[in-house]
Amino acid sequence: MKIIFYIIQKEFKQIFRNKGMLPIIFVLPLLQLVILSNAATFEVKNIKFAYIDNDRSSSSRALIEKFEASTYFNVLTNFPSEAIASSAMLKGEVDVVLEIPSHFERNLQKEKRSNLGITINAIDGAAAGVENVYVTQIIQSYNKHIKTDLMQISDTQIRPVNIDTIPLFWYNETLNYKTYMVPGILVLLVTMITLFLAGMNIVREKEIGTLEQINVTPIKKSQFIIGKLFPFWIIGMGLLTIGLLLARLIFDVPMVGSLLLMYAYTSIYILVILGMGLFISNFTDTQQQAMFIAWFFMVIFILMSGLFTPIESMPEWAQILTEFNPIKYFVEVMRMVMLKGSGLMDILPQLIKTIVYALIMNGLAVWSYKKTS
Repeated sequence: MKIIFYIIQKEFKQIFRNKGMLPIIFVLPLLQLVILSNAATFEVKNIKFAYIDNDRSSSSRALIEKFEASTYFNVLTNFPSEAIASSAMLKGEVDVVLEIPSHFERNLQKEKRSNLGITINAIDGAAAGVENVYVTQIIQSYNKHIKTDLMQISDTQIRPVNIDTIPLFWYNETLNYKTYMVPGILVLLVTMITLFLAGMNIVREKEIGTLEQINVTPIKKSQFIIGKLFPFWIIGMGLLTIGLLLARLIFDVPMVGSLLLMYAYTSIYILVILGMGLFISNFTDTQQQAMFIAWFFMVIFILMSGLFTPIESMPEWAQILTEFNPIKYFVEVMRMVMLKGSGLMDILPQLIKTIVYALIMNGLAVWSYKKTS
């Protein structure tokens, strides 16, 4: 035990002696948490909106005013023709063009129906889908009011019956995207820092030539590995603590569940990442090689973690592969515990898989490490 303590002490001295490494470990992740949490949003705002009003009636003007009153649309101009509107969209000057046909008001009054033309720039398919929903909601609201007005001026005594729905949003009542994104981004930062540090640690010993000196000492393999990885386990837990404080103080993310449960799961999850980093370092000779290999796996894990795109929307083969993605489980647990207040039995499937993952990765890491003494 005393030998492990000396190795841990040596590692902490090396970490804090490197002045260039300290900002990378503590400052950059926190800046990334603040910046990414504000940048990674599913909301679409300031949509550049234009229209072609071929009717120029009070009804068409009322519809345009609906869009002008919306906080999502920035109504720019009225194009005189479809050709000019298409040219403006081609240049990227507008995102959505609404075309109101001639006799729009007359058709509403006589035939009780009319058609509208909507053109949306769909280069970004996700944004176009959101814009289409916004447009549809505004038109439906306008349609609801115009029906009421038409019924009132008609001869019939029948009055429209409106059915109102009252949605109840659980776990994120204000529909704030930061509440959803901050736990996931915190997971990424804890994962990236611990993986990169663990992956480059032993490789650095190889580069400066001290690993051979340690290998010929009577230090046991298990003692050396524990002493090497434990400081980064402490750093990972520290990053989680600081990240949770920022999530609460800056973004006001609710923490409904047990912090103890969150820390218990994270302590096991970090063992998975440390074992992975050690396994990578055993097969690389330079820090650049270790960084590239670690980044290769990180990109795959991030994109298939369900953080930015729902796993349910992925192809079936991709959904199967996500079962081997540890980040997926950590993202799920963080959101379940923080936002839903889930308990131990709720996260038990993810916990069991993470424990198995930790045993396998650390077993492979210890097995692949060659000590010549």
